[in-house]
Amino acid sequence: MATVTQPTTARNEFFKQIKPLCVPLSQLALRATDKVGSAKEIIGLVENLTSAWESQGAKDPSALDEKLAEYVFFPLSHILRSQDQYPVRVSEAIIRLLRALIRYGWKAKISKELSQQLLIFFTFLVGGLPGQEAERRELPEETVVEAYKALEALITAAGTAIAAPPPSSQESINPALGYSLTVVFDGITVATDPNAQLEGLEYVRAVFTAIKDDLVLATFLPGTVSALGKLLSTPQQRTQRRVLIKGLDVLKTVLVAVLDDFKTLRLVKGLEVAKRGTSKEPEQEVQLGEVLTPSWLKATASQVKIALSTVLKLRNHEAEDVQEALYRFCVALLNDCHASLPDCQSMLVESAMIVESEEVSQSTVETGLHELANVYPELGNSVKSIMYSWITGLPRLMQSSEERPKQLAIRKIVNGNKLITTLKVDSSTLEDAMGSALRDSLATLILNSQPPKVLDEISSEASYWTNTALAESGSDSRLYQAVLVGGEGQRVTMAELNSLINRIGSASQQIRLATEMLEFVRDSEGVEQIAAYWLSFELIKAAKKQSTDVGDFLDASAFEEGDEESMAFEELYQFSSSVVAFHSDTAEADWRLEAIALEVVAFAASESKTEFRGELIDVLYPIATFLGSQNPRLRQHAIVTLNNIAVSTGYASVSELIIDNVDYMVNSVSLKLNTFDISPASTKVLKMMIRLTGPKLIPFLDDVVVAIFTALDNYHGYPSFVEGLFAVLSEVVEQGVRSDQLLLEGTDTKAVDHKKTPSGAPNMASILKLLDERTERARQRKAEEEEEANVIVKGHVKAPWGNQEKGKTSKSFIESLEEGLGDEDEDDPPPAEVEKPKPSNTPTYALLSRITTLTQHYLTSPTPTLRKSLLDLVVTVSPALAPDESAFLPLVNDVWPVIISRLRDPEPYVVISACKALASLCAAAGDFLASRFKTEWAETLGSWCRRRFDEASKATAHAGGKRGGGAGDYPGGSGLGDNGKGIVLPIRSASGELTRSVTSTMQPASSALGGLGKFAQAVQIWEAVVGLLTAVVAHVRIDDDVFDQILDLLGDLIPRHEAVRQAMEVVNADAVWLALYRRGMVEWRPEPEMDGVVFAQMDLVRSRSWYGSGQFAVPIESL
Repeated sequence: MATVTQPTTARNEFFKQIKPLCVPLSQLALRATDKVGSAKEIIGLVENLTSAWESQGAKDPSALDEKLAEYVFFPLSHILRSQDQYPVRVSEAIIRLLRALIRYGWKAKISKELSQQLLIFFTFLVGGLPGQEAERRELPEETVVEAYKALEALITAAGTAIAAPPPSSQESINPALGYSLTVVFDGITVATDPNAQLEGLEYVRAVFTAIKDDLVLATFLPGTVSALGKLLSTPQQRTQRRVLIKGLDVLKTVLVAVLDDFKTLRLVKGLEVAKRGTSKEPEQEVQLGEVLTPSWLKATASQVKIALSTVLKLRNHEAEDVQEALYRFCVALLNDCHASLPDCQSMLVESAMIVESEEVSQSTVETGLHELANVYPELGNSVKSIMYSWITGLPRLMQSSEERPKQLAIRKIVNGNKLITTLKVDSSTLEDAMGSALRDSLATLILNSQPPKVLDEISSEASYWTNTALAESGSDSRLYQAVLVGGEGQRVTMAELNSLINRIGSASQQIRLATEMLEFVRDSEGVEQIAAYWLSFELIKAAKKQSTDVGDFLDASAFEEGDEESMAFEELYQFSSSVVAFHSDTAEADWRLEAIALEVVAFAASESKTEFRGELIDVLYPIATFLGSQNPRLRQHAIVTLNNIAVSTGYASVSELIIDNVDYMVNSVSLKLNTFDISPASTKVLKMMIRLTGPKLIPFLDDVVVAIFTALDNYHGYPSFVEGLFAVLSEVVEQGVRSDQLLLEGTDTKAVDHKKTPSGAPNMASILKLLDERTERARQRKAEEEEEANVIVKGHVKAPWGNQEKGKTSKSFIESLEEGLGDEDEDDPPPAEVEKPKPSNTPTYALLSRITTLTQHYLTSPTPTLRKSLLDLVVTVSPALAPDESAFLPLVNDVWPVIISRLRDPEPYVVISACKALASLCAAAGDFLASRFKTEWAETLGSWCRRRFDEASKATAHAGGKRGGGAGDYPGGSGLGDNGKGIVLPIRSASGELTRSVTSTMQPASSALGGLGKFAQAVQIWEAVVGLLTAVVAHVRIDDDVFDQILDLLGDLIPRHEAVRQAMEVVNADAVWLALYRRGMVEWRPEPEMDGVVFAQMDLVRSRSWYGSGQFAVPIESL
């Protein structure tokens, strides 16, 4: 009793809730004359009713029944009679309320007449009257969506009853239902709103799910399949993925609902009997008027095949969720319609193989294609035939200009091969076809590939030899760049191809294919050889990776497969090492073959780890020679290979790898040099080794340097070759000067410093010391004179000069000899001390000295860059060799003539390097060059410096004239400007008063650098000359007249050039001050004042009347 009372109470409460809404709604529906004016109030009441109805349905649907629905429907029916007079929003609100009434009120108890009336209402509202579709009202998309939802709720509630025709109709099926489907089909194919399409598809699903009459469903099947096929076969760009996924799901529901194998079992048997020709059952069925006959099934299956051929094009869709939906669609039809759609099996299997993914295929909840293939043997045969067709057609597809078809073709084979492996299909035909197809496809892909453009090839080459980045530990450059293809799309294609290689059967099958490829490699050439070589390498890598799986360890034949794998890899490595070893700059070899060989060697090192160190004897030097390749991509490959080998063999960096194996590499280089098998790459490798190892390698390069000297003697007529050899020697010098064992063995040689230092101011102690020294020298001189006066000349000398003991007279030679043969017991006099030989130089020192001596023979080379590099070598090595003066000074004597002659070189940069080299020799040799410099200055050097000065002055005078300057505007010039446009310098007295002003010749550097500024040749050469003269003054003893001439040249630079000023002031500070005073560059000093003394007045004059010469001249007026 309580259970009946509770729903009744809830029903009464809900009735009280909706009655205040229904009464005014009825009044408005029956009495309102202004339909448009009352629309807003009607919409509010209807929406309140909808909200109340849906809230009660969600909370307690048992309180709702058909009686309440009829009560609410009463005012709605009156409004619907005049719906054309109301706005569209009124119809939309009423449709939403009717859907709630159907769902929670009438449910399955809705009457047949009412359901058909509502079906007509919803259909006509969306599609208009039949034949008058053009006159229907335009509805917003929201109203259409609500109408589709109401139709779906109506068909779900009414079910089969709604499909029955009206009593007055002669049709077997309700025409309104067919028209509603037509309207919905038109809506989902042309609609732009995905929500409307989704709701329309839900209505179609509800029709084929709720109606159980097979005849009705079979009647609607052709139109439904046609409409859904149109929606799915040509999806527009705006078609959303969820519409496609829903459409596939609905089409699956439709086909399974009509053509399920259980429903069509009798028809399938009839077709089989008809094929055997033993029965005339189809004709009898037609005569009996049946529709669902074997002939109907055959015709329907053929039409469905046509529709599926367009729908299955979605396998090329890029979205993964669409592909997963298509896979489930294909598997469902293969499972549920296996017998009714036999002609569609092949295309369904092919599509399922294309779109199969790991997640779907490995699902334990859903049935997969491999499970169906195990159940139905004919599906397995279809898989093999499809795979063979794909494999044989792959080379043809690789000729396409677009990458997308290639990638899809490879992906299809990957999925198919995975299915073949799962089904454990062993087919030698497929295996042979796979090998040939892969080789031909890859060759086609290589031929059609476009390598990337290489920019700035020269600079990139130079950077590898001047950059030490590859020697750093922890470098990120361990990944190889693509070798066979260049474009980004082609790289994706290669990645798909690699995925296919990794999934080809078992490890043993991969090894067999790799062995066949290696046999082809040795007998082929060109692109086919490269393709087979790369495939063999990738197949072996895939086999090694697969051999680590647990399944291989459980296989009893794993040991045999391991032996085959080792033999195949050994054969691959031997071929690769031979390719690397026979690399030559002059030989015409395809760089891609060599790049793959480098990858194979690096892979072998990664597999063997530290055990690979024994192989470095054979491969390390050949790999290093690739760093000198003209191909930048091959150079980059060599760098990555060295990095990978260093990491794999346990070295912290490439530098450590080369240092630890430098003896092997040096031996290889020395052997090539001794046999004159020299290439630019070998010299670059040697240079790289010296740079990486540093000074530690220098003492062990004796044989190599001797071989280089021999090569220089034999090939001195080849400038480029000689330049390459001297680049190696320059690197030897560069590293040798950094050695901490460069000084003499067994000695403590101090650093050489010939720079002059200023003498301190004299004090009483220094004066007394000077007087004592002079007194001591006078005393010694007097003693020597007295001793000489007492000497009595007694013929020629009878015995050698030497220190004799006092009181003993010198003996003749015979007496000395007889004494020597006398009593042996007598004590012999102590023998004279023998001078100990000078300790030998270190090997590094001797090597650097020998290289420097050799430079004099090549400083006359016709190649200016070689001449410059040799002069730079002298600059580098001079400070290192200077400590041993007995060895260094003769070397300076040898190279001085050729270096001084380079000052007259036609190339300006060689002249600049010669100035630097001479300055370096001055700093290292000091006063040893005093006589040579004096001679050269008197003969040619002084006039040469003056010419360089004049050339710079003329160049800057021309540039200064353009800026309004004069001939004396050059910063280093000595003449005074007469154009009145110099710089006025105020000269102040010690008290700070302005006394006079002078016009200086100084000018800002920016206004005196000519058209090219400081980069002009004349300016650069003069700057080098200034450095040379500064070094000469600072380190070499020179005569006063030479000093005066240098001071005259550099006078204007002294205020701005601190190094020049310091060097000059150390020699003669007074002369420097006088030079600046003459130019008006120092403070004017008044005459001193003293009681009883009158000093001559000193005036600054501008005339050229001077008394004396040089910088010490004084004006005549001041005398």
